[in-house]
Amino acid sequence: MTQNNLQSSADVPGNQPLTHLDAQGHAQMVDVSAKQQTVRQAIAQGRVRMQPATFDAIATGNTPKGDVLGTARIAGIMAAKQTSNLIPLCHPIPVQKVEVHITPLPDLPGYQIEAIVKTKSETGVEMEALTAVSVAALTLYDMAKALEKSICIEDIHLIRKTGGKSGDYQYGS
Repeated sequence: MTQNNLQSSADVPGNQPLTHLDAQGHAQMVDVSAKQQTVRQAIAQGRVRMQPATFDAIATGNTPKGDVLGTARIAGIMAAKQTSNLIPLCHPIPVQKVEVHITPLPDLPGYQIEAIVKTKSETGVEMEALTAVSVAALTLYDMAKALEKSICIEDIHLIRKTGGKSGDYQYGS
């Protein structure tokens, strides 16, 4: 990427510079060493949509690969702890709490996946929460693809984050 292809800071919402780019436009890991450790939490959500027969098979535990929801939940927890190995320039941080909740949505039909990640660190856990939801959804797909290939992973997004210099964030506000 050349300097001419870079987005100017005037084009960035809130007129904030892009911290993952140096003055020459090269990708860099942000230096957080001068930041204070604070308690930070992030909540992310996503959905997995499927046919009613697939939903029923998962809900009743009648699938070829076993416990779909339990395996997806564990995969999400494990993924949150590995985020810095998966996302370039993401800081390895001490993840002190990860919860993954998978809720049936019969009217969809499908499942809502929610991840809550908490730390006391110099940087936030938004990427860890989003990664947990993404990998839990991918695992659910993998565990149920023998029943249906058209399962759809959708609407993965940050719901809320607290802590840190940039303050709190709430989706939709």
